[in-house]
Amino acid sequence: MASLFAKALRYSFPVLLGYLAIGSAFGLLLADAGYPWWLAVVMGLVMYAGAGQYIAVGLFAAGTTLWEAVLVQLMVNARHIAYGLSMMNRFKGTGRRRFYLIFGLTDETFALLSSMPENQDGKEQSRFMFLVTLLNQSYWVTGSLIGAIAGALIPFDTEGIGYALTALFIVLMIEQMLRLRKAGVFIVSAVFAVLCVVFLPARISLLAALAIALAIGSFLPKKDTAKVDASRVEADTPKDGGT
Repeated sequence: MASLFAKALRYSFPVLLGYLAIGSAFGLLLADAGYPWWLAVVMGLVMYAGAGQYIAVGLFAAGTTLWEAVLVQLMVNARHIAYGLSMMNRFKGTGRRRFYLIFGLTDETFALLSSMPENQDGKEQSRFMFLVTLLNQSYWVTGSLIGAIAGALIPFDTEGIGYALTALFIVLMIEQMLRLRKAGVFIVSAVFAVLCVVFLPARISLLAALAIALAIGSFLPKKDTAKVDASRVEADTPKDGGT
């Protein structure tokens, strides 16, 4: 099991760097809005939605009603419906772990789990996916705690700090381009995303861009979408049984 944990830690390392940064940024924003440091931990454990938590701070401060907040969060996180549907086959055979895997399927975790090769032992892959998801959440909670405590003790200028989340998405996209060696689908998806933002209403532009990206990916041969650098697979994904 220790060997499997070490591999999951290496595989999730890009998210570690990103989540410590943007989690700290969230904690700073929460503290700057006047909320206690422990709320960052509670939100990270129970809510665990990066963009949703950033938005929640503004909703709290604006005195938004519960139902208004629910509708806003539903619109912001509707993309996870597509994430979940695309991961149904990978989550088969994961037993009780699937409930946590579904809960912990953030953008970054989806990026990691969806790019894993599928030719592994089912039980071993289930444990590996669980560890990656658990580690990612621990990174987020830790970063949020650090930022919230720092914000409560030290005055910070939080202007522009919300861009940290966008920066992480860009880094992960580049990481996946290098891993899958299919830059074309990312570039085409980005072009369509820009077109959707320009020509479609804001409330549906994200969902439309995501649907187009998924459609583009579905037309690629499976052997191409799963192709990765052999040396990186050996280093980053479980091949043998962990104990």
